[in-house]
Amino acid sequence: MSQKQKEEFISNLNGTTLLEISIGLPLASLCLLSRGLLLIFYFLCYGKPLQSMVGHFLLDFTILVVPPVLSCTILAPVLPWVMLSITVFCVSLVLIIYNRRTNYVRVPPKQIISDFLRTSLEPEYIPSITVFRVFVNVLTSISILAVDFPQYPRRYAKTETYGTGVMDFGVGSFVFGNAVVCPEVRLKPGTAQHKVSYLARQFFAVWPLLLLGFGRVMSIKAIDYYEHVSEYGVHWNFFFTLAVVRMAASFLLAVFPVRRAWLIAATLAVVYEGFLSFTPLKMFILHGSDGQDSRDGFFNANREGIFSVIGYLAVYMASVQVGLYLLKRRSLVRDWLGVIGSFLIAVFLLFICLHVTQTHIDTVSRRMANLSFCVWVIAHGLLLFSCFLVADLVLVFGKFLVAGASIPCSWNFMQPAAASKKRDPEPQDRKTVPRRLCMISAVNKNQLLYFLLANVLTGFVNMVVDTIHSNAFWAMFVLHLYMFTNCLVMYLLQARNIILKWW
Repeated sequence: MSQKQKEEFISNLNGTTLLEISIGLPLASLCLLSRGLLLIFYFLCYGKPLQSMVGHFLLDFTILVVPPVLSCTILAPVLPWVMLSITVFCVSLVLIIYNRRTNYVRVPPKQIISDFLRTSLEPEYIPSITVFRVFVNVLTSISILAVDFPQYPRRYAKTETYGTGVMDFGVGSFVFGNAVVCPEVRLKPGTAQHKVSYLARQFFAVWPLLLLGFGRVMSIKAIDYYEHVSEYGVHWNFFFTLAVVRMAASFLLAVFPVRRAWLIAATLAVVYEGFLSFTPLKMFILHGSDGQDSRDGFFNANREGIFSVIGYLAVYMASVQVGLYLLKRRSLVRDWLGVIGSFLIAVFLLFICLHVTQTHIDTVSRRMANLSFCVWVIAHGLLLFSCFLVADLVLVFGKFLVAGASIPCSWNFMQPAAASKKRDPEPQDRKTVPRRLCMISAVNKNQLLYFLLANVLTGFVNMVVDTIHSNAFWAMFVLHLYMFTNCLVMYLLQARNIILKWW
């Protein structure tokens, strides 16, 4: 199979409906919930947590990875039924745990719920942020290889110019997840800092992304690997986008108050859309300087990647505001239920805005990262994050009912000494990461390495396997082996407490 044929296989696509993407969003959180409830059920049956390293890895891979792989390939036509089946399974486990609870055995349900809502959770970090970022990484690694197989629905792949594909949301959610835990969000209020030295540190911190970007360009050119030029351009790629967005955001947040990040986001998105609508900019991005898709000159050759940075920057700044909201002081379960309610209201309003922008301005375009794209990514990012929050609170309820039960990468009840600890959206120091082996914390420790490994293995598979003509059995074997390798490497690094971060 020629590289040209592979390029055509993933080109000229129009995406799927907003409804289908929204229906599939809870899948990852349902998998997380299933894994946690099974661990509580195991504790109920055997009186102790699952200790086997191999057992933990196989459980995590089977529950957290296999369902997403199957759901975006051979089970995609019946995805709603898959979701319903997992939901029924989770509800059944919750009922079993409730009936076999070791706490509040003779207490009426109303009192149990009342006490649960007043329960305090550890304030050191918010597990759902870690889970969100890890699952975005895992789902992206699945899609970048699965898209090359015919079993992956074409409507899920990245769109050519307009439309909403699952992979389109994937790139936006990467930016969303990075912004929620950016240094400006984690910075303690009132902390004095020299802006010039701070900016220098932030600019220096993106060199791994730039290195990976240049490495990708050179390797693709060296092996003549197929490219979808209209995605970012001839030389540009998503690593460059992430790096430029991070540097631009650091500069803006050093000049303007961090608490006004939402205002910066709105201004960027609206002004950029104004230029797209009332100047020749849109035609230049879509058709080049000569109107015939010319790629002469660096600026012309990489116009999609260069200008879409503005839209991704708007998404980043809006997500910074989300991160600041999450870090507000709260610990009670009822407080976090309020957060979920606020997010759902915001999602509803954003969907109204999305309808207005698509009807009266322009439809969603990942290629340009226009206003509609920004609104769509933020809305679905909040919706996906809300799903993880709900799943984690259900797991907290399970641990509330079963004394001694524990789940990796899940909220713990607040201990007396924990009330004065510094608040952080996710563990930054390796000592705060749960010691028990867990695939989520394993990927979280080496996220950039995981993403790099997935890209390298994707290129290797495409060079040795005729993916386009693979049957279902062979495609599933290759995809599962690929994901098994990715996850196993991260798991082994965690087992040896190795964090490959040198910047």
